[in-house]
Amino acid sequence: MKQRAPLTLAAVTAALAALTGVAALTAPAPAGGASDGKAAASARMPVERSLLVCPGPSSSDIAETTYTSFTPGAAGEGKGSARLLGATKDAKPVLEPKEPGKPVGATANGADAPALTGSADGVLAPGWTAQLTTKVSVGRARGVLGVGCTAPGTDFWFPAVSTAKGREDYLHLTNPDDAAAIVDITLFGPDGMAKADAGTGENIRVDAKSTKTVLLSSLLPATQLADATAHVTTRAGRVGASVQVAEENVGADWLPASTDPTGSLVLPGIPADAASVRLVAFVPGEEDADVKLRLAGPGGSISPAGSEQLHVKAGMTAVMDLKDLTRGEPGSLVLTPTDAKKATPLVAAVRVVRGSGAKQELGFVPATRPVGARATVADNRPEENSTLLSLTAPSAEAKVKVTASPGTGGGEPASQEVTVKAGTTQTLTLAPAGGKGSYALTVETLSGGPVHAARTLSLPNDGITMFTVQGFSDDHSTVSVPRAAQDLSVLTR
Repeated sequence: MKQRAPLTLAAVTAALAALTGVAALTAPAPAGGASDGKAAASARMPVERSLLVCPGPSSSDIAETTYTSFTPGAAGEGKGSARLLGATKDAKPVLEPKEPGKPVGATANGADAPALTGSADGVLAPGWTAQLTTKVSVGRARGVLGVGCTAPGTDFWFPAVSTAKGREDYLHLTNPDDAAAIVDITLFGPDGMAKADAGTGENIRVDAKSTKTVLLSSLLPATQLADATAHVTTRAGRVGASVQVAEENVGADWLPASTDPTGSLVLPGIPADAASVRLVAFVPGEEDADVKLRLAGPGGSISPAGSEQLHVKAGMTAVMDLKDLTRGEPGSLVLTPTDAKKATPLVAAVRVVRGSGAKQELGFVPATRPVGARATVADNRPEENSTLLSLTAPSAEAKVKVTASPGTGGGEPASQEVTVKAGTTQTLTLAPAGGKGSYALTVETLSGGPVHAARTLSLPNDGITMFTVQGFSDDHSTVSVPRAAQDLSVLTR
């Protein structure tokens, strides 16, 4: 009998942990009494503190890493501080942004570039983001590897990992707190839960203010899983978690966690020239999932011929080879339940390969949350054709505002409003006027339905289209705070 991963309160716990650890709030002053004695509607207030965790960039001695930090907003709105420093107790700051609206950057070379942890408060906290981008020109880990720094959490899903020969998938765990974290790793293949050797996937200790890497194949030395799903949870504490993938003769990149299990998923930003697209999906609960596949492109949505539907058995990793899905036009993969009354939650990611032969390069596109009110990705490059933004409206037309910040070396911000028709993916390039250095892209939803977004960064090297794709997710820069039902300030007069 196969073993299944039950749906638990872990996702709720993770959300609460993120809220209490990432968004520290002070209730607003009363805004006026309610004549009928009922509480007034809640207000949206900026978060006062944000936490971020960045994994260690690379084990290669020839790695070139760029760190970028950015907070949206305009300067002069108040005071604040932010710093990212190495994930050790006595580390020195690597990045210290001074004001909103202006990105800052730093570089590091070789295998000694550190994992980072940090916090921002005051005006630098709402929407604070950071990115690390690493370029490795040759060797087994060759490629452009990009990943956004994340808030620490307690529950992560990584569809599209592998323990097969020729793949090295390292799970990076970084603990930003003052107490040790205890982590469990569970792997699920096409036949269900894979039993790790001698409990090696359990009770993994990550010391305070430190980082640890785990080679996933070391958990299953006698079993090779070409496509699997990793579930990472904590028994104590919280961590940042990302998977770094190196595939022999193909390339390397980061695999971020998929969005939390949900009935409909969007995987945005699959490149137009993708030579190979492989979908990996997993259902954590007790019910199988049947989903329809649609490719949302510039002109609308189509169902891939011969790959219109996918059946995902509960507790088992499902795989579908979509080949050259995009066929010359950039697009996003949209998964929806075949029966709207049976929307079984699932997670998913796609493995994307560009190029052929010795000129291949690897990237991953996990399912993402909607942009929401506002979302940002840092470290975009002003070089021609290096940065492409993809915007997808899976269900209803939407209008968004896209803003390119100044570069780390100067320039003037630029903005553009974009209408995304239902069922389509629109792409654009936008850079600051006269910008020098890397810059941030911020997407704000103005009206309409949900929008999903991703940025593709292409940095060709020696004829290889090296690239990485980062998704946008709501930065949760504000939180709903109930207003007081009555203005009690009159009692002090």
